Amino acid sequence: MTQGSQLKKVFEAIKDLCTDVNIDCNESGMSLQAMDSSHVSLVSMLLRDTGFEHYRCDRTMSLGLNMTNVSKIFKICGNDDIVTMKAEDEGDTIMFTFENTDQDRVSDFELKLMDIDSEHLGIPDTEYKCQIKMPSSEFQKICRDMQAFGDSMTIACTKDHVKFTVSGDLGTGNVTIKPKSDSDKEEENVSLVVEEPLTLTFALRYLNYFAKATPLATSVTIQISHETPLVVDYALGNADSGHLRFYLAPKIDE
Repeated sequence: MTQGSQLKKVFEAIKDLCTDVNIDCNESGMSLQAMDSSHVSLVSMLLRDTGFEHYRCDRTMSLGLNMTNVSKIFKICGNDDIVTMKAEDEGDTIMFTFENTDQDRVSDFELKLMDIDSEHLGIPDTEYKCQIKMPSSEFQKICRDMQAFGDSMTIACTKDHVKFTVSGDLGTGNVTIKPKSDSDKEEENVSLVVEEPLTLTFALRYLNYFAKATPLATSVTIQISHETPLVVDYALGNADSGHLRFYLAPKIDE
């Protein structure tokens, strides 16, 4: 992959949620699906072969990786480095190679693969009632700022705006965002598709974990529906290259 920084940011975004993951490789790309240790949220990654300069996978295989170790290795990787990953058919290691663009420095690291039991969860295709597309940095700022006031954030969607609310001991804080389509920069626009007004509450701690993927994409798509996990979706490169998606079940009132 010529832009090693993208892979680095993907691993950085999931390492605090999931420790041990299986990356499934087949001829069309690499995918990952893992739940966090408390089984509240789910991470789903897809990197299509088209997102790589060169990609070859002769047979379907699973690479068991410890995310903490992988992100330590990727600290060696410069933002403009070219990353090569290699694993043999019956091998028990994966080799990461980082080359800078001038090709006068090459770093490589061989990491032992792990045997990880994980069941594949079918993520159902859901028709979401509300879809919010907004600048990813704005979403990250809201989650970060609101964390000071409470543990849960309520997202209320109407046709005219989306409102993020946190109530806590200090009081109640709201951030209201309205659709915007007049910016010259596509990534600064906000779009709302609302079939019916919805109000759902989510754990802020997890939303902040998800927002760690902000460096991957200038905009983020958030989808919500009744009694369905929320989806926070970051496109990787162009939309055809793949995605990093996070799922989080809403909080149910006792």
